[in-house]
Amino acid sequence: MKVRVGFGLGAEIGGDRQSFTLVVDELERIGYDSLWVSERANSPTLDPMVAMTWAAARTERLKVGASVMILPGRNPVLLAKAIASLDVLSDGRLLPAFGLGVANSVEHQAFGVERSERSSWFDEALPLMRRIWDAGQPEVDHEGDHFSFKGVRVLPKPVQQPIEVWLGGAHPSELRRVGRLGDGWLPSFISPVAAAEGRKVIEAQAATHDREIDPEHFGVLIPYLEGPLPEALADFVKKRYPDSNPVDVVASGPKRAAELIEQFVDVGFSKFVFHPFAPAADWTESLESLAEAVFPLQT
Repeated sequence: MKVRVGFGLGAEIGGDRQSFTLVVDELERIGYDSLWVSERANSPTLDPMVAMTWAAARTERLKVGASVMILPGRNPVLLAKAIASLDVLSDGRLLPAFGLGVANSVEHQAFGVERSERSSWFDEALPLMRRIWDAGQPEVDHEGDHFSFKGVRVLPKPVQQPIEVWLGGAHPSELRRVGRLGDGWLPSFISPVAAAEGRKVIEAQAATHDREIDPEHFGVLIPYLEGPLPEALADFVKKRYPDSNPVDVVASGPKRAAELIEQFVDVGFSKFVFHPFAPAADWTESLESLAEAVFPLQT
């Protein structure tokens, strides 16, 4: 099992050029596996496609992904084109990850899709994009509830064949969607015990659709703090997951980050993205301290 450690920047963290560039450059220098950026139309975070392109252009090795990009509301042909283009320019370092978006009316209006319609939009758009990316399908015809296309031809095709798509979420319907449509699972705010149970649901659902999720494609986005766990954050975790202990969900400091990785590895997870709640006072020091604690666990 290949244990890999990445780093994410969430919607709470602003996107000024100097700080973002510093984080990208330091992740590459220190040796992190990947950078993940969030999508939130009404937050100070950068647009994910722009941020991933900037990061890929400044690096040679660092993988880039979105945790997660909102699919409902986007034209699947144009998005497939953009993703294929970035995969080509990054030489196959793109990690696409999609979701329905947060349950927030302000965010929903930005994408123009009602919450009740998002699942059907997603379920139609993602398989269509897979066909568009497939080098074996030069042209694609599609007739569905949301989209109608004839003779769609997107070039260049992605370097990755097939390009693998990660999905998040831990609700039963989201787990089933991963099993039906995903190539990997990257949930957040989840304990090792809950992650292990979620994996069982995903694998069972995949089997019913004659699919199999690569055992290497189970990961976790771990909330990260450099100091003690604030009471407000602990209360949030308890409300979201009443049966979970907040210390099993949030990594408070590098030592606890390493302990959580070991616990997740024990239940079959191997890809980890640490997600800070606030900008670091010193990004270089913060990233180096975390790397010193968790990089020895990579295999």
